[in-house]
Amino acid sequence: MKLIFRWYGDNDSIPLDYIRQIPNMTGVCTACYDFKPGEVWEEKSLLHLKDELNAHGLEMEVIESIPVSENIKLRNDKCEKDIEVFKQNLRLCAKAGVKVVCYNFMPVFDWLRTDMHHKNEDGSNSLAYSADDFAKIDPKHLHLPGWDESYTEDELQNLMSIYQKVSKEELFSNLIHFLEEVIPVCEECDIKMAIHPDDPPWDIFGLPRVVSTERDYDRLFEAIPSIYNGITLCTGSLGASKRNDIYSMAAKYAAQGRIHFAHLRNVLYTDDKDSFVEMGHASCGGSLDLARVAKLLVENGFNGYVRPDHGRNIFGENEKPGYGLYDRALGAAYINGLFEMAEKFGGKK
Repeated sequence: MKLIFRWYGDNDSIPLDYIRQIPNMTGVCTACYDFKPGEVWEEKSLLHLKDELNAHGLEMEVIESIPVSENIKLRNDKCEKDIEVFKQNLRLCAKAGVKVVCYNFMPVFDWLRTDMHHKNEDGSNSLAYSADDFAKIDPKHLHLPGWDESYTEDELQNLMSIYQKVSKEELFSNLIHFLEEVIPVCEECDIKMAIHPDDPPWDIFGLPRVVSTERDYDRLFEAIPSIYNGITLCTGSLGASKRNDIYSMAAKYAAQGRIHFAHLRNVLYTDDKDSFVEMGHASCGGSLDLARVAKLLVENGFNGYVRPDHGRNIFGENEKPGYGLYDRALGAAYINGLFEMAEKFGGKK
């Protein structure tokens, strides 16, 4: 297991000097965030990130993310051009020593929460999703922070209307077309693709979702058998649905060698309507048993990259929701302990 940390480049408020002080932290996952989907990254920008990280004793072996444009997801007349751009960016990443690229295929919204600063009983605050609050949202007037910053209201509504005509099967077919094009480049460059699950793992506003369940993964691997076609196992995203057996999925896909990257975090179910709050990483604080997840990963041969995913804002910190330093550092220390125990006293079956 290689423990890494999410870092948003030079504009990130968390200094690399602090990240390197977290025990067993080997590197970060980052990206060239100054470029829009469908734009070719500049090699000098990518190498600047790598040089800065290396100067702090940290590696850059995971990119999160190379954005997949809506043109690709919709497979419109600009799709093939954007796929060629994606291939160019893959080759640039491989030249910089990147081993894994995390990406998603979620239409319009990369994630969805109804509260960015949910107040917890211990005084911390965290991201949360309330089914009741979601039911009150008017999809024609979306102004939640964190989601629609990339679009004007007219652009957002236009995209929403286009996707209303796209079925799940069509979106899945578009994903397969994309992978048929890029996986040969991955095989050529020895760089693995790790798709992130839908967050949350159910349909929203009538938008299709195709990476939400075990069945979705099985179809994906059946269509594209290459081992370079893998996943980012995100316990918080998949685990937000009680219908997903996160433990079975961790064991199954680790044994298949499909888990190239893991995002570990906990969620607490707050009702029977798919509502949840993101809690600290420890199993005792949420509804997921992360110790069991780590044990199953190790027993089934996982030896990839892991990062502590979203944390709470604690100790008076007021950072970007989910991405403060303190709780993610605590989460990293916790994950270290889980994997050390699993590797020393468990091991591959």
